[in-house]
Amino acid sequence: MPFPNIDPVALAIGPIAIRWYALGYLFGVGLGAGYGYLLLANSRLWHKGQLPFKAADIWDFAFWTMLSIVLGGRLGYVLFYNLPFYLENPAQILNTLDGGMSYHGGMLGLMLAAIVFTRSKQGNWLSALDLIASVSTIGIFLVRIANFINAELYGAPTTLPWGVIFPTDPEQLPRHPSQLYEAVLEGLLLFLIIRVFTHVFYSLRRPGMVAGVFGIGYGLSRIAVEFVRLPDAHIGYLFGGWLTMGMLLSLPLVLAGIGLVIYAATRSQSALRA
Repeated sequence: MPFPNIDPVALAIGPIAIRWYALGYLFGVGLGAGYGYLLLANSRLWHKGQLPFKAADIWDFAFWTMLSIVLGGRLGYVLFYNLPFYLENPAQILNTLDGGMSYHGGMLGLMLAAIVFTRSKQGNWLSALDLIASVSTIGIFLVRIANFINAELYGAPTTLPWGVIFPTDPEQLPRHPSQLYEAVLEGLLLFLIIRVFTHVFYSLRRPGMVAGVFGIGYGLSRIAVEFVRLPDAHIGYLFGGWLTMGMLLSLPLVLAGIGLVIYAATRSQSALRA
């Protein structure tokens, strides 16, 4: 299947070019904040006294979100994916034009920002992690679509009928559209699963449960896609086998998610009222 002719630049005004990738982050944060406002404003979803912060505060937190994702994503890429290069070229750390961003780094930055912001509001920081878990799938979906438009992060060669020939592929072979796999699994499907937990099981009443479900769901989805997604060329497969850096970084997320689910499911009612 040929690659659809989509310009990575969504809008150009003179020398200013606005790319779909940037819009994915921008709309991801904006739509996520809007959905987060609706969640916070729905008192039925939360146990009394367990809100991370007031619904109106979500717009202030949106600024923290964008800043923490960009800083965390960039630092995560530097540390996890290309540290030797940046140690030799420290001036390049701030050069984001090379596209180097790490999802896991951005997630860690967002978690830290959520904890600090929530504590400043005297809220429950575990509930803050539940909140960002509930809304972050929106941004994941949009950014993975933008990855596809950029013809980056594609997968291994395939004979399946939906294999895509990416214009950036020097071999011009049909490949797994791994960006779309991630958009569906980590974005759309995980959003629906978490929606069931928040609105059917009322899991936001047990702080840590939704964050745990997200950790398990995202981690397993990312590990599954990594089997067909090409690793970064300068890293390759780890230990000479099939293991990738994406798998290695996602495994602790799954384990932490399991721990959070067990903690949230077993904590006593007195702890919930604390």
